[in-house]
Amino acid sequence: MNKTGLNELEAVMAVARHRSFRAAATELNVSTSALSHSVAALEARMGVRLFNRTTRSVSLSEVGAEFIGTITPALATIRMALEQAGNHHSEPTGTLRLGAAKQIMPLLLEYLQRYPQMKLDIVTEGRLIDIIAQGFDAGIRLGDSVPQDMIAVDISPAQRFAVLGSPDYFARHPVPFSPLDLRKHQCIRSRMPSGAIYRWEFERHGETLAVDVQGALTLDNPTLMLEAARAGLGLTYLTEWNAAVDLATGSLVRVLKDWTPALDKLCLYYPGRRHVPAGLRALIELIREQSF
Repeated sequence: MNKTGLNELEAVMAVARHRSFRAAATELNVSTSALSHSVAALEARMGVRLFNRTTRSVSLSEVGAEFIGTITPALATIRMALEQAGNHHSEPTGTLRLGAAKQIMPLLLEYLQRYPQMKLDIVTEGRLIDIIAQGFDAGIRLGDSVPQDMIAVDISPAQRFAVLGSPDYFARHPVPFSPLDLRKHQCIRSRMPSGAIYRWEFERHGETLAVDVQGALTLDNPTLMLEAARAGLGLTYLTEWNAAVDLATGSLVRVLKDWTPALDKLCLYYPGRRHVPAGLRALIELIREQSF
């Protein structure tokens, strides 16, 4: 790591954000020892301890917390100036960090083909993340879960859930006509990020039902759920977006369509009070070119 003042400040910000030297080093693409030496050198010159370190944890000291609060807006201004200067390039460059959904990978691959000087750093976690606290440029969620202080850009039309099974499964089991019929079926259950098992939700003509389905298999990944359903192991409950290819090819069959509730649109969202990086602006423009 080049021991310039700006790099040292970015190092401190990364450690404060992750509460971990190892995670911060990974983000900055440096070794953990180099990052530790950089922060220690800054602390030595300042004559204060910015972090309290133990073998198990890293936390900001009182002075460190005050220091972070002071330098955060200043660093944001510096980043903005650097970004604005970089905008004079003919096309965007740099790295765009996204908390994204696997379903938009075709869009992101098109983005990389269009802007070959850009790099994407993508995290596809099931849980809802704080994009500001974790250093992301933008995130992707269903519109109704986007924080109110964010700017949202629609990526997809409104979605619906779908109950899906393979032709082989339905050759061996009757088609359910009511959500309550699912109690007689093998279902691929979904474990949420909290650890709770998701209850399949249904709605028709104002009537709502939440069914605690049963089955031998519980998963926490839509891709694995689709694979299991294709193999005839049971019914799965996913969004139309997840199931689009299987429905188009006929590898999965949809049932209870008139019972599955509507969802909001999938949106890209980003902080409205920050300067928008050129790479993110380019992604927004690409999204707006898409026709739903």
